Amino acid sequence: MTDDRADDRRLVEAVLAKKPGAFERLVREHQGLCWHIVYRMVRHPEDARELCQDTFLRVHQYLSQYRYESSLKSWIGRIAYTVTLRHLQKKHVAVVDIGDDEEHGAMLENIGDDFNLEAAWSDHQTSTALHEAIEALPPLQRTILTLYHLDEVSIPEISQITGLAGGTIKSHLFRTRLRLRDALEPRIGVSM
Repeated sequence: MTDDRADDRRLVEAVLAKKPGAFERLVREHQGLCWHIVYRMVRHPEDARELCQDTFLRVHQYLSQYRYESSLKSWIGRIAYTVTLRHLQKKHVAVVDIGDDEEHGAMLENIGDDFNLEAAWSDHQTSTALHEAIEALPPLQRTILTLYHLDEVSIPEISQITGLAGGTIKSHLFRTRLRLRDALEPRIGVSM
């Protein structure tokens, strides 16, 4: 068992044993990821706060069912994602751009194209345009893109969080980067 998994087990056992401060520690350690997932999908601070609270209520309620098959981070991320997805579905918000298609299927394995998101983010002019372009993305693509590139969450972990297959995640990343490239080229002359 890795150190992270051993830490997860100790924390979960402490929460389940109702040790003082254990649940608060769990929330402190994972609230950032929860907020990132929820806020990137709903983009409304009040809704995001409410959904994060709902997420941690569910974590507390179902923690005894956590089986250590994935990291605690991924398990909590999955709950946050599911809670938010249900919220968006109830509000009839499209989570994915219906216009997305699979025409780029053969190129999906080459997601490491020349566009360097981190370098673009560091340049102020590009950063502003990039932020606007990311905000215009549908919730699912925005969430996957930012988890992968900005939070450095691996594709297998994103798969555990979203329940999507790794190939589907790569497809979303690929198409989203093409979309960002198309949005940024005319605005700031970025040739990607």
